[in-house]
Amino acid sequence: MAKATGPGPDQKELEKRRLKAIRLFERGVTPAEAARRLEVHRQSATRWRSAWLAGGREALVSKGKTGRKCALTESQLEELAGLLTAGAVAAGYPNEMWTLPRVADLIRERFGVKYHPGHVWHLLSGLGFSCQRPARRAVERDDEKVLRWKRYKWPALKKKPAARGE
Repeated sequence: MAKATGPGPDQKELEKRRLKAIRLFERGVTPAEAARRLEVHRQSATRWRSAWLAGGREALVSKGKTGRKCALTESQLEELAGLLTAGAVAAGYPNEMWTLPRVADLIRERFGVKYHPGHVWHLLSGLGFSCQRPARRAVERDDEKVLRWKRYKWPALKKKPAARGE
């Protein structure tokens, strides 16, 4: 697994965008024009305006992360990231390939929390890891022969592009 740069805009950035919309609405800008300026969907701007009219600024303040709370604590997540970075062999697996079922087993064994393998990737994404597919290569592959074929045989077999204007 490789570390990624991170997910999209965070809750504070989304809140800033909604508060910019409020300032536009206070100046009499229509939801359609606010949506165009903020580069959001018109329906979002209309929904924000309705919430603002009904509940004021507080209605558009971020309520924090959405969804179910993580079953692991921050320190457990840090420990998990360290275990993943150390490698699968260090965790007792026969090779260095982390799979979702392996990570789910590691979490269950180490922290006593059961995650479905199909949901582990949400956790890994939050930690900054991304999916990496192993390169598949034949055991019999001879890189020197491949290079020689690409350099000498392929150019002789390849059709030459037609001259322009023919």
